[in-house]
Amino acid sequence: MAGGVAPVVEGTADVGRVEAPVTVKAYLICAFAAFGGIFFGYDTGWMGGVLAMPYFITLYTGVEYDYNIVNSDGSVGYPIGGISKDDFVLPSATQSLFTSILSCGTFFGALIGGDIADFYGRRPTIIMGCFVFTIGCILEISATNQEVLFVFGRLIAGVGVGFISTVVILYMSEIAPKKVRGAMVSGYQFCITIGILLANCVVYATQNRPDSGSYRIPIGVQFLWATVLAIGLFILPESPRYYVKKGRIEEASKALAYVRGQPEDSDYVKLELAEIVANNEFEMMHVPATSYIGSWTACFKGSIMKGNSPLRRTILGTGLQCMQQLTGINFVFYFGPPFFKQLGTISNPFLISLITTLCNVCSTPVSFYTIEKFGRRALLIVGGTGMIICQFIVGAIGVTAGRKEAHNTSAVSAQIAFICLNISCFAMTWGPTAWVVVGESFPLPIRSRGVGISTSSNWFWNTIIAVITPYLVGADKANLGSRVFFLWGSLCTISVAFAYFLVPELKGLSLEQADMCMESVPPRKSAAWKPDHTFASEMHHVHEDKALANDTVEEKV
Repeated sequence: MAGGVAPVVEGTADVGRVEAPVTVKAYLICAFAAFGGIFFGYDTGWMGGVLAMPYFITLYTGVEYDYNIVNSDGSVGYPIGGISKDDFVLPSATQSLFTSILSCGTFFGALIGGDIADFYGRRPTIIMGCFVFTIGCILEISATNQEVLFVFGRLIAGVGVGFISTVVILYMSEIAPKKVRGAMVSGYQFCITIGILLANCVVYATQNRPDSGSYRIPIGVQFLWATVLAIGLFILPESPRYYVKKGRIEEASKALAYVRGQPEDSDYVKLELAEIVANNEFEMMHVPATSYIGSWTACFKGSIMKGNSPLRRTILGTGLQCMQQLTGINFVFYFGPPFFKQLGTISNPFLISLITTLCNVCSTPVSFYTIEKFGRRALLIVGGTGMIICQFIVGAIGVTAGRKEAHNTSAVSAQIAFICLNISCFAMTWGPTAWVVVGESFPLPIRSRGVGISTSSNWFWNTIIAVITPYLVGADKANLGSRVFFLWGSLCTISVAFAYFLVPELKGLSLEQADMCMESVPPRKSAAWKPDHTFASEMHHVHEDKALANDTVEEKV
């Protein structure tokens, strides 16, 4: 098979037979690729805990801490010099800088990663991300009280995480079978939650160490994730859709046969490859190859009113990732321990943070079933509505408890319960589904850049939230406390509206059929849409028409 022309196979018009049965190998490949989510989650999880560690606070404030005292509430140690435990915290500006700088690096890493994935492939880019991430970790561990070095290390590590977070979603979306693509890509979010849980466990174990091991051990554990993922990616195949994009059809056929667990001459492999090649041909007619700058601007062409235009897809991807962050979920994971400590009646904020993380991990696997059973739109709308209710209740309890100090302990317990319920709503819906839809929404010619721009949107808004939150809840700043959940609830309302009006239902469709759906019907009618032809059959007719036209011209001549 030569590159450029779609192979025509008998039965191509049979849209139900385009993909082979799902094999154990397909599950294992996607499961290992999803391991990249460990990076995202672990780095999200350990920073919040480290910010509340006595040794780390002493390191960057100079206030000494006595570890030999056991307090009446069971906690260990007390700051020296007449400072209360409530005042023994890092300044809001320092918390903001340390937390947000990783997201800043990841923003640029996501943009660069999509670019590199188009030039060198999905696998090499992920491996490169592991290497860059490792350099950042070394710099973080090397810093003692050197704020500049620690910040620079966080920035470099963020670039590596950006590479990985973008390209893992791209890679998984391109190799996962359409029947279970949503569930498999949801595995990425599940790995994020596992990463957060592991970070909280390590932080919980090292929180009271009176030496640099308290924060260096949580940072150092990350080397393990980088090593495992980088070595594993040497074994996994490259994305067959990347090979098609590069015109390397024979290599695409071999890679597709490997990930589908079928012989290369299988009808299943031939049919699916024909559809991938034909879709790429079709899209290249509308988004032709151009200059380097033109390949980026192609993501912003077309009408905002047309569901299949590159501009509309870019708005969908970037908007969805923005809305995921505006749900306020990372407030709990970034600033959980300092926030729980601020509530006043909690003796061990690290333990509460660990409980919220367990809720996240245990709830996410539910999406493996529901995302394929009920679809993407339903999960986003229903889950977002549940989060709105929980967040407004948390805010209302906080305001009420402020007026009735006698009921403060029970009020805080109720707040924590609804925060956990809010996390469960997110973990079952917005957490995995936003990543799934982004991976499905872009045509092959602009897919890597589209996913890169969308992922960078996630990290851009992640950065904004990480920067402003310490100022919103810090006792030395706005001091909103629990009232900040009124803000998250209001923003979550916007997220639900976005999902209702702009997110199409792509459940059970191949990536090529997803293109047809977005072209054919508006999002609110997409759930009922079914494919009635394939790109391979359509492009076959185009080639036949061209051949007939050429013959007619020759006859006239």
